[in-house]
Amino acid sequence: MPFAQIYMIEGRTTEQKRAVIEKVTQALTEAVGAPKENVRVWITEVPKENWGIAGVSAQDLGR
Repeated sequence: MPFAQIYMIEGRTTEQKRAVIEKVTQALTEAVGAPKENVRVWITEVPKENWGIAGVSAQDLGR
């Protein structure tokens, strides 16, 4: 059973997250031949103040 864990900075819409789940599922189905019913996708949203880029938080960078 393929399992994909995606980390993203918070702020995506429900529609965007649905699209990520759909496309990641499709990619795993095509790449490894797993039935889509067996694919699991887990999105973890990280607060901007907890995401660092080049030593600075995404929040401080205005992301």
